[in-house]
Amino acid sequence: MMVRTLARTFAMAALAFAVSTATARAADPRYPDWPCSQAKVPDISLAAVWAGPALDDAASKWKDDSKVSALVSKLAARKTPLDEAEKSVKEFLSGSSADKTTNAKLLFAGLFDTLNAQRAQVMSGLERVSRKQREAADKIREETIQLQALQDATPRDDTKVEAMSNQLIWETRIFEDRRKVVRFVCEVPTTIDQRLFALSRVIQQEME
Repeated sequence: MMVRTLARTFAMAALAFAVSTATARAADPRYPDWPCSQAKVPDISLAAVWAGPALDDAASKWKDDSKVSALVSKLAARKTPLDEAEKSVKEFLSGSSADKTTNAKLLFAGLFDTLNAQRAQVMSGLERVSRKQREAADKIREETIQLQALQDATPRDDTKVEAMSNQLIWETRIFEDRRKVVRFVCEVPTTIDQRLFALSRVIQQEME
């Protein structure tokens, strides 16, 4: 009797969970797969982060400069502390006074391209996981209904009930773990934005 009561309680809880999850709506209807509470901004606009001189051909030439491209990789990596990245920008630009403006434009162009690409990759991944979560919620809901039918069947097959219950417990746990990861990753685009704003500010200050 206790096993049956626990199984039924789990089934009802899983059903309520799956229904509420599957019927959740995106905060912005323009982006139905966007799972974050933060508003989705597909790209960082150049005007929002750069008030310096026109980049001209720097946008296409920064990759041709080995020093700039190597520094961009270091600065764009989130494992590089922001204060260390800012110091590296200052050191690089202070050591090239003759071509400071050119180097500053190349460096910013590289960061702008690289960090925007990082954002796009992270956001695409979030939306892909969001679609999987929606499919998983539908599956949990369907299997919960199947479990209820097994529990109410006469005669009742306890082996099948236990197998289905264990499967639902496992799938629900995976769903919850993935949901926690999504909540964490939702902060990443904002972190990238802040990094680009901060480094852009340092670059422009060093040009003055």
